[in-house]
Amino acid sequence: MPTPSGPHPHSRPLYGCMGIGGAWDPTPYTAADIAEAEAAVEAALSAGITVFDHADIYRHGKSEAVFGELLARDAGLRGRITLQTKCGIRLPDGDGGGRYDLRGSSIVRRVEESLTRLRTDVLDVLLLHRPDPLTGPEEIAEALGSLHAQGLVRRFGVSNMSAAQIELLQAHLDVPLTVNQLEMSLAARDWVESGVLLNTRAAADNGFPHGTVEYCQGRGVRLQAWGALAQGRYTGRAPSSPAARLVSGIAARRGTTPETVLLWWLQRHPARIAPVIGSSRPERILRCADAVRRAPELTHEEWYELWTAARGEPLP
Repeated sequence: MPTPSGPHPHSRPLYGCMGIGGAWDPTPYTAADIAEAEAAVEAALSAGITVFDHADIYRHGKSEAVFGELLARDAGLRGRITLQTKCGIRLPDGDGGGRYDLRGSSIVRRVEESLTRLRTDVLDVLLLHRPDPLTGPEEIAEALGSLHAQGLVRRFGVSNMSAAQIELLQAHLDVPLTVNQLEMSLAARDWVESGVLLNTRAAADNGFPHGTVEYCQGRGVRLQAWGALAQGRYTGRAPSSPAARLVSGIAARRGTTPETVLLWWLQRHPARIAPVIGSSRPERILRCADAVRRAPELTHEEWYELWTAARGEPLP
C-alpha cells in the first residue's frame, strides 16, 4: 500500500521529453507523432508527474513542437505543469559540426525559439545543456539576467557541469542556479563512487568531478538524474543478471515495480535526487508511478546490496 506521504518534493520524478516528436532528423512531425506524445504525456500526468523536461535539440526541436501542440489543445494544461528546457548544444548543420554554444546572443535566440515551439510566453526553468569552454561567465550571466528581467525565464540551472563550473558562473549571476542535471543511475554510479574511492587505486578510473554532489547538496542546487532507468539494464534487458534479480526481488517484497526500485535507489540518497523518466512508452511510464506517490522504501542494507550487485565486486 502507498505510504501516507510521498517522496520529498525535491526528489519527485520528472518526465523527460527526448523520446517524443518523431525521428531524430529535420523531417516534419506527423499526426501519429502528436498522438504518441499525447499518450506519453497523459501517462506521466496519470502517474502524478507535473514537471516536463525538454531541450531545444531533442528530435531537432520537434519534441518541443509536439508538446506545444498538446498545450494548444488543452488550455488548462500549461497552468498545471512546470516547463523546463535546455539550450547550449548545436547539432551538426550547414554551418559546421556539432558544438557547444553559450554565447549570449545564442542563448537568447534559442530561448525565443523554444518559447515559440512550446507555444508559451515563459519558461519555468532554463538549463545550460553543456559547458561552452569559449564563452566567459560574464557573457552568459548577462544573457540570463536579461531573460529573467524580461520575464521570459523564471529560474535557471545547468546540466552536466561540475561544482567549479557552477561556482564560477554563479559568481557573476544575480539569480541563483537551482538545478544541475547529471547522468545518475544504478548503472552510471561514478557520482556516488567518487566519494568512496578516495585513497584507492580505483579512483584514477573515476572521471566524475569529485565534490559536485556535495556542492549541490550544500547549496540547495537540486540534482536531476538523466538516464535514471539505465536503458532497461535491470528491468528487462538483462533479466538474469544478479543486479536485475535483486531489483525484481525487492520490487516483489514491496509490492511495486522494478522501475520504481531503480528510481527509489536514487531518491533514497540524502541529496534528494529527482529522476528523469525518459521512456515514451505509456506502460513503462506508469510503472514508475510509485516513485511519485510513495517515499523510497529501501532499507540501508537494501540500498547497499543494490549498489554492490551492480558493481559486481565488493566496495573498497
